[in-house]
Amino acid sequence: MNRRGEHDVIVVGGGPVGATLALALARDGFDVALVEAREPSFGARDAALDPRVVALAPDATALLREFGAWPLPFPERVGTYRHMCVWDAAAPGELHVDAAERGEAALGWIVENRHLQHGAWSAFADRVTVVCPAEAVAVESGAAPAGATDVAGADPVASRAVLELADGRRLRARVLAVAEGADSPLRTRLGIGFTGRDYAQRAVVAHVATERPHQDTAWQRFVPGGPLALLPLADGRSSVVWSLPSAEAERVLALDDAAFRAELGAASDFRLGPIVASSPRAAFPLRLREASRYVEGRCVLVGDAAHVVHPLAGQGVNLGLRDVACLRRVLAEARRRGADIGAAHILRRYARERRSENALAAHAFDLIERTFSPGSLPLAALRGAALTAAGRFGPLRRLLVDAAAGRL
Repeated sequence: MNRRGEHDVIVVGGGPVGATLALALARDGFDVALVEAREPSFGARDAALDPRVVALAPDATALLREFGAWPLPFPERVGTYRHMCVWDAAAPGELHVDAAERGEAALGWIVENRHLQHGAWSAFADRVTVVCPAEAVAVESGAAPAGATDVAGADPVASRAVLELADGRRLRARVLAVAEGADSPLRTRLGIGFTGRDYAQRAVVAHVATERPHQDTAWQRFVPGGPLALLPLADGRSSVVWSLPSAEAERVLALDDAAFRAELGAASDFRLGPIVASSPRAAFPLRLREASRYVEGRCVLVGDAAHVVHPLAGQGVNLGLRDVACLRRVLAEARRRGADIGAAHILRRYARERRSENALAAHAFDLIERTFSPGSLPLAALRGAALTAAGRFGPLRRLLVDAAAGRL
């Protein structure tokens, strides 16, 4: 940072996506500041597992590896899934996917949220200016003519985005990336709205031990109320993500441990035998959100600040990391051409590419949720047949394998 508090890029939000963006751009030679409201707590090597986990696809781990954030600080805590099994409680038929079909070692990895964040923060070294704890209270989005260049004297200070902090500091940058998450205050301050819907569901999460091993398999069953996933953890347990109507989720949260294990075992069809132990439970609301636009002046939305999808496919963080890869490429190309990295046409290039893929993914997951929701029970026989057909039809099966491994 120079004496005027200026940077090439300011990233607001130090979660897994924001921290990875800051690291990626800093490793590419940009002057980057990361602003985060709270000091992160990563936990010790033997700390209890974070109840929130993500299913990382191979392209996501490749990006993390490129910038020194993978393998993670405690690699023994990372679960691997090599197989996936999907079936429907209301109809016969199921789908099996195997990484070996594409000659891969894994379809993906199950990682704790805070552990993923830890990986990026531990790789910052002195590359990223970390401003934490710091609350962003105001933003000026800045502007730049579409053809602006980075030639000395051609890009005035007035064209920078300006971030004001609660302590009175004002930071300036050619680009300000908003990665605060689904309820981003800066997105609101920028006047960017969103469309979507509330699923009137909550995802109940916990870690469980089962009678039989998880077999490095991600198990997903569509049950009345919503999908249930059991994801393989490195210590032999499984991470549960159980989507339920809000009132039903409250009931499940209130069960004693024995009753919870019994209901969960029945809901999972006892594929892994009885549930023999369970961690404390938590829950979070399920929503579909798409920002009305990704760019305002020199400010750009990334990750959940731009898009929130149903967790049934475990793709939320993967989509965010693809935002990171795209923005990194767009900014690097602009710099090579001597262009102003915050020019309108530069940031619109990122927005066009990512809005297209993110919208397609969001609506695909929404369609799956609607198709397998309790209100679509008359389609149950067709759903079961569709799962069976998808597993047997070669081209479609290959497409599903690619999707499971994050290649789409």
